[in-house]
Amino acid sequence: MAEKRRYIATVVDTLDEVDENDWQRLAGTNPFVSYQFLKLLQTAGCATGATGWHPSFLLLHEGEELVGVAPAYLKTHSRGEFVFDQAWAQAFEQHGLRYYPKILVAAPFTPVQGPRLLAKDEDARRALAEALAALCNAAQGSSVHVLFTEPQDQAALVEAGFMLREGVQFHWENDAYGTTEDFLAKLSHDKRKKIRQDSKYVAAAGLTYRCLEGDELQREHLEFFYACYVNTYQEHWSRPYLSFEFFLRAHEERILHFVLILAERGSQPMAVALNVRAGDSLYGRHWGALEFVKGIHFETCYMQSIAYCIREGLKYFEGGAQGEHKMSRGLMPVKTYSAHWVADRQFAVAIEDFLHRETQAVDGYVDQLAKASPFKRVE
Repeated sequence: MAEKRRYIATVVDTLDEVDENDWQRLAGTNPFVSYQFLKLLQTAGCATGATGWHPSFLLLHEGEELVGVAPAYLKTHSRGEFVFDQAWAQAFEQHGLRYYPKILVAAPFTPVQGPRLLAKDEDARRALAEALAALCNAAQGSSVHVLFTEPQDQAALVEAGFMLREGVQFHWENDAYGTTEDFLAKLSHDKRKKIRQDSKYVAAAGLTYRCLEGDELQREHLEFFYACYVNTYQEHWSRPYLSFEFFLRAHEERILHFVLILAERGSQPMAVALNVRAGDSLYGRHWGALEFVKGIHFETCYMQSIAYCIREGLKYFEGGAQGEHKMSRGLMPVKTYSAHWVADRQFAVAIEDFLHRETQAVDGYVDQLAKASPFKRVE
């Protein structure tokens, strides 16, 4: 019988205590769990103790070698997560129990599926999953939540006693389209007609579009974007999660590859959508506008981004969290998964029952959405 490997799990509150190359060796190419992205969120004041995101990065060593890491945070609220557990928090409080703090493993403020247990191999991944429960107990937290997980992480987490939760997002897939017209031709007549009407409304309002990235994307463009970004939150009586410093440094230091869709009337910017390009995908993240124009949201956020993907040969466009309205633009439902561990066993049983019923509802919802496909039926 092979000797069981010995791991030592520790927690650090800053990535300054971790070698960047060691972290990146485990993180791979996903930009949303990269060393620089996570460090910038902290140094730009976005994911810090002051904002209720206390960095608690989990490190796993085998001897002197770093074999596993997880972007973990001790949270004192549930904002900025896009997987909603506020009802669970209320249930805890109604029974005289504290729900916060809790442990969150995620790419902060980013509803994008990706690796969360960054490990050398399967054994290390399982050890990380087990260490998360120990971290929660040490912090006197109520629970652990691992958001937007990939299949290899899900297997390790379930083995460690986590419960899976389903969600739904809407993604566009490039079916080898040569032009935007090729894509529109695949849609049903009514959906194609509506898209073209919206484009006409926007054009009639005197708006034209540019895609800016790399050196073309200047500070002045990001300043306009940030004003729209802040305004979008204020209209919903909320405060933005991310600072201007974050966006500026993420672009200037090339931590993220921004693709900014800019709508202009003459030389005056009027609306904007900010996407992130990574690998074969484009991720829709934020948008805003100075005035209401019929069709401007769909044109700016979706059609211009889809057109960019077709020009650049990208395979996927992920439109962000939720929103079945995106189906009318060819974004189809895709299941997402999070994993949850609850320290209180009575509540764990209750939440497991809830998740079972919720999963049935989500499965039925996805089946219904599939029947409402915007694409032409293939006979």
